Amino acid sequence: MRASPALQVTLTAFGAWRAAVAALTLAAAAMPWAWLAARSDAPSLWSLGAAGLLSASALACGLRAARVTACSLRWDGQRWHLGAPSSIGNEPLHGTLAVVLDFGDWMLLRLAADPPARPAIRWLPAQRRGLEPAWHALRCAVHAPQAMADRPDGRSAA
Repeated sequence: MRASPALQVTLTAFGAWRAAVAALTLAAAAMPWAWLAARSDAPSLWSLGAAGLLSASALACGLRAARVTACSLRWDGQRWHLGAPSSIGNEPLHGTLAVVLDFGDWMLLRLAADPPARPAIRWLPAQRRGLEPAWHALRCAVHAPQAMADRPDGRSAA
């Protein structure tokens, strides 16, 4: 199999990711209150407190998930490198990249650091907007089979 050529992109646009996270967060935060409203009896103080705690937890998780910073993602033909935009060409984190979700104009990528760093898994939302000239090349690189020398089990990628 032929490997994908080297590639470097800077991920800066996260509008689709933030919109999806906001929608899911609002739905999750509203769910305990909808459950309480659907009950026929009056809610107890305990159930009101639990609903408030669940909603606050959903909002906190949503805020954390929506906070994504720009990053440099580079493929050198053998492994993926990730770092701040200022570290282009010398990204400190490297590992294997997998496509988790692919909706054509938007992808969710998972970088597993090698050797494991903290955190060992990095989630990278990538969208066509802001990457138009390099979008096709990025999609080809992330979907290309991993070279046999890089596979931990030593099996052929074909």
